[in-house]
Amino acid sequence: MKNTLIIASLTAVVALTACSDVKRTPGTIYMPDMAYSRAYESYADHSNLAEKGINYNSRPVSGTISREEDMPFHIPMDLPGDTTNYTASKAVPNPYDTLSKTDMDEAERLYLINCGICHGDKLNGNGPLYKDGAGPYAAKPAALVGDAKYEAMPAGQMFYSVAYGKNLMGSYASQLSRKQRWQVIAYIKAKQQASKAKAAPAPAADATATTK
Repeated sequence: MKNTLIIASLTAVVALTACSDVKRTPGTIYMPDMAYSRAYESYADHSNLAEKGINYNSRPVSGTISREEDMPFHIPMDLPGDTTNYTASKAVPNPYDTLSKTDMDEAERLYLINCGICHGDKLNGNGPLYKDGAGPYAAKPAALVGDAKYEAMPAGQMFYSVAYGKNLMGSYASQLSRKQRWQVIAYIKAKQQASKAKAAPAPAADATATTK
């Protein structure tokens, strides 16, 4: 009987404690910013975050590489009016200079989707936007094949232009991964070389050869 009374009393105390309106303090939280993250939508208005002491610009941290990305391009974009990095990009070789048949087909597909509308499927600058001057774009885009300027342009400088944009061409960094950009450039260079080989004059016959 005595044990039953003790158990009943303890049960009543626990029940009253659980239903109490008294708010308890959990104590000091170590690293509160890590315990409670501040979630912000990428396309929300972040104009007032600096006033709160929050440094957020929705861009990747400088020097980091996203998952499944390889061959980082170590040259940053020039500041307005400067061409130092654009010039330095000439020295960067294409890590995907030689493509397999499968990769070349994929590079051609990527070129036609992203570049062909301006530069044309024949890389002559006569894409649907220009269309021999009858298209919606008045200025003819660059002829990647047949123009000595672009045929002589190093792959690294082409990559700089595709990654950051150049003149009237915007950046394609959001449409093409680093590997895809290099593959498209390898495709362009292959077409340039094929055009040069086709246009090269045939070797002259040896005048000293005797006719039988």
